[in-house]
Amino acid sequence: MGPLPNHIAFIMDGNRRYAKKLNLIDGAGHKVGFLAVTSMLKFCYELGVRNVTIYAFSIDNFKRSPEEVQSLMELMQEKIEGLIKDESIVNCYGVRVYFVGNLKLLSEPVRLAAERAMLATAKNSKAVLSICVAYTSTNEIVNAVEESVEEKIEHHESEPLIKLVDIEKHMYMAVAPDPDIIIRTSGEARLSNFLLWQSAFCYLYSPSVLWPEIGLRHFLWAILNFQRHHSYLNKKGEQLQHLLQDGF
Repeated sequence: MGPLPNHIAFIMDGNRRYAKKLNLIDGAGHKVGFLAVTSMLKFCYELGVRNVTIYAFSIDNFKRSPEEVQSLMELMQEKIEGLIKDESIVNCYGVRVYFVGNLKLLSEPVRLAAERAMLATAKNSKAVLSICVAYTSTNEIVNAVEESVEEKIEHHESEPLIKLVDIEKHMYMAVAPDPDIIIRTSGEARLSNFLLWQSAFCYLYSPSVLWPEIGLRHFLWAILNFQRHHSYLNKKGEQLQHLLQDGF
């Protein structure tokens, strides 16, 4: 029905509710949710979607109980280390992995595992997977402004004004283009501090299923609806770029 999206982002909402719904033990919902991640990645790369982003762990998630945070960190470390294996989905499809966010907030084992995964996949060039951990969009924007100011001071620039290009260059998500589609499961129609800067004209899709329940039909429906609205979204995006270039 239209062009394929270049970038799809996922807010993986509903893992805990899925576990509660099926009377599973604590943490089981996130383990089942990882299978859904693998399925969505496979669908994206088989279809030719070059960029995929997943919201794995918000800075706000650190406010949960210490036991739950520790359990999630251990699961995250296990899954990150799995990415390094030759038979992992990212290596099978030639995907380069970036971990995006304030990585200093992560436990040392998780942060080191993330660094190893980024190094191990650095030569993969067919697609990109951005994993947002210890991330919120407001933190990303503040960090980008701070780095822009520091760069201006360091280079003793005669024109110290911060421009749009300065901020965008220092965004965590500078590794990928703006998303075409954001999919959030569990029927929640909000972004929860995720890619606020990048999502001005992307298509939002909120199926009612919980994250572990998402399947191929939800994925295809999101793409078909994106294609239906593509000309409108594209036109609005071009208008915004013209305004920014004209100094609006």
